[in-house]
Amino acid sequence: MFQNVIEKENKPSIFANVLAVKNVIVYIISFMLSMVGIGGEFSIFSMSMLGACFASSVPALGVFFAGLIGNLIKYGVGGALGYFLTALVLVVTLFIIKPRYSEKERNEKIKIGSHVAISILIIQIVKLAMAGFTLYDLLSGITLSIIGFVFYKIFVNATNVLQDFWTKRAFTIEELIGASLILAISVGAFGDLSLFGFNIKNILSILIVMILGWKNGILVGTTAGVTIGVTLGVIHGTEPIMIASYAISGMLAGILNRFGKIGVVVGFALGNIILAYVSNGYTVELIHFKEILIAFIGLLAVPKSLHIELEEFIGNTKLLPVTPDRALNKSKEVAQNLNQVSQAIQEMATSYKQAEKASYESNKQIFLTELLSNLESYKDNMLYEDMADTEGKIVDEIFAYLLDKQEMNRQALLEIFAKCNSYIVGFEDKEISKYLEENIAQIVRSINISYKVAKADFIWKKRVEENQKNMGRQLDGVSKAIQKMARGIEDDIEKEVQYEKPKAEIIELLKQRAIQVQDISIKKEGRYIIEVYLDQILETAKIETIEKIATQVLKEKIVLNEEATIGKKLNFLSDDKFVMAIGTGETTKSKSELSGDAMLNVRLKDGKYLIAISDGMGTGTKARQSSMQSLRMLENLLLSGFDKNISLDLINTSLMNQNTEIFATLDIAIVDLYEGNIEFIKSGACPTYIKNKRKVQMIKSNSLPTGMVDGNYIQSYDRDITSGDIMLMCSDGILDANIEYKNKELWIKYLLEDIETTNTKKIADLVLNEAIDNTFGIVKDDMSVMVCKFKEKENGD
Repeated sequence: MFQNVIEKENKPSIFANVLAVKNVIVYIISFMLSMVGIGGEFSIFSMSMLGACFASSVPALGVFFAGLIGNLIKYGVGGALGYFLTALVLVVTLFIIKPRYSEKERNEKIKIGSHVAISILIIQIVKLAMAGFTLYDLLSGITLSIIGFVFYKIFVNATNVLQDFWTKRAFTIEELIGASLILAISVGAFGDLSLFGFNIKNILSILIVMILGWKNGILVGTTAGVTIGVTLGVIHGTEPIMIASYAISGMLAGILNRFGKIGVVVGFALGNIILAYVSNGYTVELIHFKEILIAFIGLLAVPKSLHIELEEFIGNTKLLPVTPDRALNKSKEVAQNLNQVSQAIQEMATSYKQAEKASYESNKQIFLTELLSNLESYKDNMLYEDMADTEGKIVDEIFAYLLDKQEMNRQALLEIFAKCNSYIVGFEDKEISKYLEENIAQIVRSINISYKVAKADFIWKKRVEENQKNMGRQLDGVSKAIQKMARGIEDDIEKEVQYEKPKAEIIELLKQRAIQVQDISIKKEGRYIIEVYLDQILETAKIETIEKIATQVLKEKIVLNEEATIGKKLNFLSDDKFVMAIGTGETTKSKSELSGDAMLNVRLKDGKYLIAISDGMGTGTKARQSSMQSLRMLENLLLSGFDKNISLDLINTSLMNQNTEIFATLDIAIVDLYEGNIEFIKSGACPTYIKNKRKVQMIKSNSLPTGMVDGNYIQSYDRDITSGDIMLMCSDGILDANIEYKNKELWIKYLLEDIETTNTKKIADLVLNEAIDNTFGIVKDDMSVMVCKFKEKENGD
């Protein structure tokens, strides 16, 4: 499949966007490169550049003509002919030897390095065969083909720098050094051309090193110096000491870049002086100081706003490109960090559980302190020493018994002593028995008085303990959610590998339509979910183009998900197979200014719809507060990727933490219009009614409202959607309005069976008005009703 794509893409890459400004820059550079050679009858660099443009989808037609003109000027008709024939052989080899398509490379999309080398070698061999040759000539031809291949590899990773230099994006150090090498070779086109006695080629080479050292410091400055020094040495035959001169000067310029442009020029000049002094006692300048000064004037003209960002050295920013490898590595790092955070939160949850144990010990200590105080007057009691041993097992058993039964008695005390192998005997003798009974009674009385006094202190501590317990459960839930998110990211990494091929195809097709993207993420969880990262915000027509291309490549209709699209990140997904219409109706309790009911309708990131009604207990502000809080938390948690069960548990414990009087029902439907499925989740909610034609089905639960009890049990149900289904959800104000039926759920069922219209708004209004009529126009409770209708899309919709 991709071989066919390559054949198609090579044609548009030659002709498309030929006169775009960013491509004209490449043509100029190509022209200058073709004016520079290292032997042979034409410029090897021009062939390397042509191959690099083929491989990176730069319009190759303009590059070809720029190289042809340059070779004609520099080498004459023979050079232009050699270049033309080599380019022709290159095109032929592309058809004979199918090039390999690279899904992972962001620059070398089509692997044609070997084709470049082969085309150069073929022309060299043909030329030698026609004119006769020696072994030296053959080795020279092979060397030229190798050089062409090497520079092709350098150029193919640098063309994007030439094109996208003025956009806010980051480049790898290989790309940046490759671009500096292209510029260094290009300035060689000026040859020995000088202005007022100063060599233009040398001045531009110095300026390139200064700029890179100024913007990126010692590493890039040194590397650029070495690169340009080697280039000048190989092409122009300069002394080897010049390589060291540029390297040392670039290094010092990078070291002193913290002092701005002045520091850069001082560092460059200082490096030149040091090396000249070491090599010849500074009797001869290696790099002319006046040329350094002129380059510095050029540096002063470079605006401070110029940014040359390197991927390895920058932080996260939405303006920078995301390559496949970097995206995978970043996702792995994020997954690892999430797991670490999850572990930390899990430890926090554990600490709260430990706090429960600590509170037990604290309460026990309060009781023992009070007990010892009450036993002060009973030191002669035969049981005193056992009771005064606060570290002993007996007092532990007594406290545990009191927490369970709240009061101690004679029999329980004797059983505890026996359990701890401390038996009380002598009840057979009346005198002894009387003495024992008095001692036991004293101890039982002291225990109960001590516990009663201490328990007053337990009350607020118990509340703190409950809060800590709930907080521990919340943190435990958050920990599980983050673990799930981390596993999701790790799974996404594995899934993305499956879609590298269509991803690369989409990127290339978009590039042909002049739509530049930073990266594309494709995953499939039932439906395709695609995220496209852009350099700039696109107009509607180009967004529609992305939809068409994604649909064409993935063989499934893809549409924009506006709810999940933010700025320069577009979210696309597989189109729904059903459509949904929603109608609502609501009214407030008579003489109440604020409804305690709340309704929610929002699309989640995975394309599903969250439909929910929450009914706060009572009416007015407090009821409204609990219902709105429940729905806000539900929306935020689900949109953040939390599991629905964890989300509901967090909502439950949050409401419990605030006040024992705040409850809220939750009636939730998660609608998947792609798969054609609804998941119903109920917490103390009214039944949901599903109507299809005349038949009405009820879906109900017996769970308690959210926030009422610890660890509330949530009930959920699944149901497939049938085209024509009508779903009705309501609050208990609607359900309780009718007093004629013993089973209040039935009146809505019978009403729906009789309703002829399928308009959702009309159905909602009919049910609401009937409920108001049932109460003789006096609304006794807040009323809310939500109606949804589902219809399967026809082909072509």
